[in-house]
Parts: sequence; structure tokens; C-alpha cells
Amino acid sequence: MSLAASVLAAAKEKNIRIATAESCTGGMIFAALTDVAGSSAVMDRGFLTYTNDAKIEMLGVSPDTLKAVGAVAEEVTAQMAEGALKHSQATLAVSVSGIAGPGGSEFKPEGRVCFGITYKGTTFTEAVEFGAIGRKNVRSEATNHALKLISDAISKY
Repeated sequence: MSLAASVLAAAKEKNIRIATAESCTGGMIFAALTDVAGSSAVMDRGFLTYTNDAKIEMLGVSPDTLKAVGAVAEEVTAQMAEGALKHSQATLAVSVSGIAGPGGSEFKPEGRVCFGITYKGTTFTEAVEFGAIGRKNVRSEATNHALKLISDAISKY
């Protein structure tokens, strides 16, 4: 059974509805989950918020936070996940924002991806350095990592 299928089975068993808020993955997390038959029992909606304006308008991310720390920051992914939960019927939301490449900077290198996950009144964030492994690979690794975060969160329900 694939990771996405096991996530969906566990979520269905615990009556959990999932929303995603994605930037650098461009919907890949939602697509991985909805590629599995029966996903409609679990998946609520996905927010594709590639621009800062989309993060502000669709998820309620604070413009001040974006100005202070930029889009690739744990503070932003926390607000993205919380906004996805607020603007959906989900009980668990995951978010992702990162630098898939090419490019980056000394402070935010290519391959840095920040994640947020919120459920049961708790929000957890982390930043992962996947390295300059290429845009496609960063996005794929970020998708897999988000699925693992969802799986871990469901196991705590």
C-alpha cells in the first residue's frame, strides 16, 4: 500500500478530513492523495497559493509576517495551515512553502522547504533542507515529507 493510500485509510478510520495549502508543490500533495480511489471520503479541499497575495487572500496570512520573514518561513506555513483549516471543513491541514529552485540565497538556499500542520488546536512547523537536488526532486521530496507529517499527525489522534 502506498503512503498516500495508508494516510487515507487511517484518516477514514478516524473520521479525519484533510485540507492542503500548497505553494512550491503546486497541488502535488493533494494530487497524491486524490490519486487514490475513495479519497473523497477524506479530502476536503486544496488551496494553491503560489503568490503572497494568494496566501493573504485565500488563507489569511498576515502581510506583516510575509514582509518580515518572506514566504519561505515556518511562521508563514503555520498561518497557511491554520488558514486552510479555518476556510474549510477539514479537521487537519498541512501546508508547504519552499524554494524548489533553481536559485535561492545565502539565507534561504535552494531546497529549503517549510511545512506546517495543524490539528486538534495544535500547529507544528518545521523547515527541511533537501539541498540543491533539482526542482522536480525538491517538489517530490516535499510532497513525500508532507504525507509523512500527515501520517504522523493521524497516529496521534
